[in-house]
Amino acid sequence: MKLYNSVGPNPHVVRMFAAEVGIHLDLEEIDIMTGANRQAKFLEINPSGQLPCLATDDGDLIAEITAICEYLDEVGQGPSLMGTTPEERANTRMWTRRVDLNICEPLANGFRYSEGLPIFKDRMVTIPQAADDLKRIARDKLAWLNTQMQDNRAFVGGENISLADVLLYCMLTFGNAVGQPFDVHLSHIKPWFDRMAQRPSASA
Repeated sequence: MKLYNSVGPNPHVVRMFAAEVGIHLDLEEIDIMTGANRQAKFLEINPSGQLPCLATDDGDLIAEITAICEYLDEVGQGPSLMGTTPEERANTRMWTRRVDLNICEPLANGFRYSEGLPIFKDRMVTIPQAADDLKRIARDKLAWLNTQMQDNRAFVGGENISLADVLLYCMLTFGNAVGQPFDVHLSHIKPWFDRMAQRPSASA
């Protein structure tokens, strides 16, 4: 399988997830800094113009990181990061959605509308006046997640690593690099983050 890859947190999510489930992906780099993802050649692959995008062994194209990761989970040979029962999969999807909508999206748009504005202002609708509030939402929701982990569970959704953990780890790593470091005094998030950083897949 081939992953159309680039800099940024979203491709990192897929690479880390693939490493966790034991799948090797050939990478084809797309230069998003020069806007190659918005050119006709790449738009034929993914009409949304976004990265990453997965080409399966059968030639099918899958975009959107949660869809790609669920597919990799189903075809991978390693332990499932989605769950092995309907209840486990529902729990993973619940926490993944909470992490994605409440933390990842406001964090990412907070960057796009401020530090990343020179890159994104001509590529999408940007709302610079919303940047600070979006960053605050991400911080507040991460603090809420910290309270949900007060039972000292090992991972976001329980005792097993899941897509929710990979998604959140990659986005917080990105935030640390672009002016949105998370609060290291969050007593459950900080040790969780450190454990995630020690996993071999984190460097994928």
